[in-house]
Amino acid sequence: MPTTLYAFVMLLAGVAVPLLAALNAALGVRLGSPVAAAAILFSVAFMASLLVLVINGPSAVLGVTKVPKHLLLGGVLIAFYVLSITFIAPRFGVGNAVFFVLLGQLISAALIDQFGLFGNPVSPLSMTRAAGIGFMAAGVFVTQQA
Repeated sequence: MPTTLYAFVMLLAGVAVPLLAALNAALGVRLGSPVAAAAILFSVAFMASLLVLVINGPSAVLGVTKVPKHLLLGGVLIAFYVLSITFIAPRFGVGNAVFFVLLGQLISAALIDQFGLFGNPVSPLSMTRAAGIGFMAAGVFVTQQA
C-alpha cells in the first residue's frame, strides 16, 4: 500500500474520531446512559469487525493464545476512550474533548516513537520534532478558542 494511501486512510480515521464522539455522546444522551451507548457501539463495532474477519479469513484469531497478554490491553484502552468520550463530550463539548484527546495522542505517540515501545521502530524526539509537536498542539488549542 503506498504511503499516500496510508496517509489518506489515517486522515479519514482522524475525521472519524470527532464524529464518533458526537454520535455516541448524542446516543448516550438519548438513551440516558453513556454506558449503554458504549455497549451498543461496541456491539456494532464487533459485528462490523467480525464481518471483515470472515471475509479475510478468521484463522489468524487462533494465534491469540500465543501473544503476550499485555497486547490485549488495547481492548481496555478503547473501552476507556469510548466510555470517557461518550460521557464527557456532551458536558465539555466535542471540540474540547477531542482537543485533549489529540494532545494526549501527540504526547503518547512521541513517547512510543522515542523508546520504540511495543515493537515499534525507534524514532528519536529531536528538537525539530518536539517543536513540530508543540506547534501541532498549539494549533489544536487555537482552533478551540472562541
